[in-house]
Amino acid sequence: MIYLPQPQPAPHCENFYYITMLRDPVSRYLSEWKHVQRGATWKTSLHMCDGRSPTPDELPTCYPGDDWSGVSLREFMDCTYNLANNRQVRMLADLSLVGCYNLTFMNESERNAILLQSAKSNLKNMAFFGLTEFQRKTQFLFERTFNLKFISPFTQFNITRASNVEINEGARRRIEELNFLDVQLYEFAKDLFQQRYHRTKQLQRQRDRQRRRGERRLQRDRRGHRWPRQEASPEGAVTEDYNSQVVRW
Repeated sequence: MIYLPQPQPAPHCENFYYITMLRDPVSRYLSEWKHVQRGATWKTSLHMCDGRSPTPDELPTCYPGDDWSGVSLREFMDCTYNLANNRQVRMLADLSLVGCYNLTFMNESERNAILLQSAKSNLKNMAFFGLTEFQRKTQFLFERTFNLKFISPFTQFNITRASNVEINEGARRRIEELNFLDVQLYEFAKDLFQQRYHRTKQLQRQRDRQRRRGERRLQRDRRGHRWPRQEASPEGAVTEDYNSQVVRW
C-alpha cells in the first residue's frame, strides 16, 4: 500500500491519500511463492499491531533456516502459518478488531467475517485503488482522481512469472481455498472498480460536451463580431444599388 500527500495551505498540516493495487488472488499467490523460492524473506517486517509485534507462538515461521529457497508449491501451501494466505485482506483490514495475530481472541469464522468486512470498508474509503489485470483503466482512474498525467501509457503484461507456472486444477482449487477471503475481496474490488471507472467516464463525457458547447458558442460570438449583421431595409424601400441599375437600363 502506498500513499500520496495532499498539499495543504498550512505548513504544519498535511493529509494523505491512501491508495493500493489489488491482483487476482491465484496469480498473486503464485508470484509470491516464486519470489520466496528465489530466497526472498520478510524478516525485517515487525508486523506491528496495537503497539507490539506478534509473539513466536502467535506467528510461527514456516522454515527453520535463513530463508525458504527452493520451496516447492506443495510445501508452500502446506504451511498453515504462511502469511501469503489471504495477504490482501490482511494488509487492508484493521487487525486490531480481531486481536491482531492472536488466533485465540475469537473463533475463526467470526474473525474471517470481520477481517473481510474491514478490508472491504477500507478499500471503499480509499481515494483510489487499481487492479493489476486492468492497467489502462487503472491509469485512467488515477489520472482523473489526482489530476495528474503520466508521460506514457501503462502496459498490460500478461506474461509474468505467475503466468508461466503450470498448475493442475486441483492445485488451483487448493490455492483458492487457502485464499478464500482474498477471492471474495477481489470480486468486490472488481465490481467497485468498474463502477468507479464507468462513473468517471460518464463525468468526463459530460465535461467534454460542455467544453465543446462552450467552444462552439465562442466561435459563433467571434464570427458575429467580425461580420456584424446589417439592418434590414424597410419593407418596400428600393436600395441605392438598385436605383443605379435602373438608370443604366
